[in-house]
Amino acid sequence: MIKRGYYNGFGGAYLPEVLVATFDELEDTFEKAKKDPAFWREYCDIMSTYSCRPTPLTFAQNLSNDLGGARIYIKREDLNHTGAHKANNVMGQGLLVQRMGKTRVIAETGAGQHGVATATMAAKFGFKCTIYMGEVDVARQRPNVFWMERLGAEVVPVREGTRILKDAINEAFRDWVGHMDTTHYVLGTACGPHPFPEMVSYFQSIIGIEARGQILKHAQRLPARVYACVGGGSNALGIFKGFMDDPVELVGVEAGGRGLDSGEHAARLSSKDASIGVAQGYKTYFLQDDDGQMKETHSVAAGLDYVGVSPILAGLKETGRVRFEAVTDREVIDALSLTIRKEGVIPALESAHAFAQAFKEAPDLSPQDVILINQSGRGDKDIFTVADAFEDPKWKEFIRQKAEEYHA
Repeated sequence: MIKRGYYNGFGGAYLPEVLVATFDELEDTFEKAKKDPAFWREYCDIMSTYSCRPTPLTFAQNLSNDLGGARIYIKREDLNHTGAHKANNVMGQGLLVQRMGKTRVIAETGAGQHGVATATMAAKFGFKCTIYMGEVDVARQRPNVFWMERLGAEVVPVREGTRILKDAINEAFRDWVGHMDTTHYVLGTACGPHPFPEMVSYFQSIIGIEARGQILKHAQRLPARVYACVGGGSNALGIFKGFMDDPVELVGVEAGGRGLDSGEHAARLSSKDASIGVAQGYKTYFLQDDDGQMKETHSVAAGLDYVGVSPILAGLKETGRVRFEAVTDREVIDALSLTIRKEGVIPALESAHAFAQAFKEAPDLSPQDVILINQSGRGDKDIFTVADAFEDPKWKEFIRQKAEEYHA
């Protein structure tokens, strides 16, 4: 274990000896890149010419009028190339892979957006690519699996454990141990052993840097509150970093699933069901039983059902700098429906958690107040889940016809 990378007692790097040299190489490369002004310029250049940055800020006038209270602004990370904030992290790590001279990348993914982003980065930089994905997530995020494979990645369904994101992470680490000389593990969120939490939040900070300047330009004031969904924590840390030193309330919204009293949720920082532990190489809050075994989690959003959470966010919970809340699957579907109808914007199910909490609180604020929601990704990837939730009869008929065509 090394002593670097702790955040108010959370984090660290609890590594098997065989991985220590690989992590030292990664940390050294990252630290040198951070100190090199040319690296950040190269990163910003590729994000502006390849990934459509800066992403815009949208004033949600119809929602603001409908809900009353605060004016609502949306940071549009869904308009990043590949449809989510995930591109910010993978392109940065891709530049580090080039510096390390490695030729292959691996990744894990839950909702599929990180997998698509990694496969895209690998195609652009010419790396071989393998993506690990829980079998359950392969089924509910089939469109993203299709695109990963078309981009040239090998998608490996993980059939161990509960067959979701935490199991995919375990498989990715097993792969990495056997191929460290040629391969870099592109961890998708601000979790895992040091330096991953710091590295991922560093690349995602481009969201908050942009958003702070944009809200001051468009609303002529800082937001009263900033809302972001929290799975591992990458999009939340990305936008929060822009406002960390300002008098702005930061609100992280977790997956309340079928309710915090149901036991079927993924709320680690807003429920009493999580406890501090060490797993997958770092220390944070995990949903675990008294023997330290990870519990099953549930969320309508595949990207939010991870059993742990970023150690940086765990540290910010302890200091009180970030407030954490949870919303249920039903509240998420209702918020998604309202946003689509009022604004013509389709948030990912993950992002809709942030919308749901913001919609609860906006009416109690003043019309002079501004709130900012981070729309971390696009919602069209969720069409199968959302169509089921809406019980859309025309969609069901479409699926029946397709099944007949494929003789299913």
